[in-house]
This record gives sequence, structure tokens and C-alpha cells, in this order.
Amino acid sequence: MKFSEEQVKDIVTLKESLIEQIDKHQESIEMLEKNIIILDLFLKDSSFTKASQLGTTKKAEIQNKPDTTKKLVENSIPIKRVSDGKVIANAYVTPEQVSIVLGDEIEISVDTPPFKSFFLDRIIGEMKKKDIAEAENGKIQKESIIDYIINKNGSDIREIIIKNYRQKERVNELINTAGWSLTRMLENINK
Repeated sequence: MKFSEEQVKDIVTLKESLIEQIDKHQESIEMLEKNIIILDLFLKDSSFTKASQLGTTKKAEIQNKPDTTKKLVENSIPIKRVSDGKVIANAYVTPEQVSIVLGDEIEISVDTPPFKSFFLDRIIGEMKKKDIAEAENGKIQKESIIDYIINKNGSDIREIIIKNYRQKERVNELINTAGWSLTRMLENINK
């Protein structure tokens, strides 16, 4: 079956329209997933409340809206050493970034393996490659590519900030692999 030139143009236009709609809905899905993460953090921090207290709680929340936002940021996910379950860092998740803050007593150099080879290059590096490919294909903006910042005290890691994680699955992978990497780094220091 042969299509006329005008029919082919209409089909191409339809295809482009469908791709745009898919991208638009994908961004909406990602935003909804980020909202779910924040709600999960909020629910994790709150406990069941008696029905008689609900009215006063709601009034207080409305009056202290900035405090509610601050409380969400203060929620942390403990990262524990695999061997003994000791908390070695805390992860703070916001819609824009994941911050992994090491405990004050934890002293690990940036150069301790497998931090760079595994966590930065393999885990975050692979996520970054996928994001770059998506940016080149026009699925995401270049500003949305995952990136990280390492805050140090001398050569010791104090905080790892991962920006533009974009997907809930990535948060879990980042926190889990950070825990594994930090545990291995502590083992390498103690050898």
C-alpha cells in the first residue's frame, strides 16, 4: 500500500505528537513518584494520633507551614554498617537531591576504595550515562542530568550530595550502595 506525501506528513506529525505526550506524562509520573517519597518520609516520622487531637494538630500545621517543610527535610534514613548494624550515615531525601551525611565519628578518605571505583564511577556514573543519552534524545533537559558533590573536611568525606536523581528506584539504589560502599571502606581502613 502506497501513501501519498501528505499522508506520510500526517503520520509523522501524529508520531511526533504521541512522543511529546509520552514525555509529558513521563515527567508527571516522575513528579508523582517524588511526592510519594516525601509523603513516605512524613508518614514514617509521624505516629498514630487520637481523633480528639486531629483538630488541634491541623490548626497548628496550617499556622506553622514552614515548620512542616523543615520537618520533612529533617527526616532521615539511617545507613547502617552491614556487619553490626551501627549507623554510619544518614540519608536525607528531598525532591531535588539525596544528601548522605556521615556520622561525626566516621573518618573515611575520598581515596579509600571502593568509593570512587564503585560508588562514584559505577553506580552514579552509569546513571549519569543514561541521563546524558536521554538528554541527547530530548527526553530530559541537560539540567536534569544526575550529578554529585562531595563535601570534605580535609580529605575525609563529610557529605555526599546527589542532585537530580529523578526516580524513586534510584533513591533506593543510591542509599543501599552507599551503605555497602561505606561499610567496605571502613573495613579497608581497619585492615
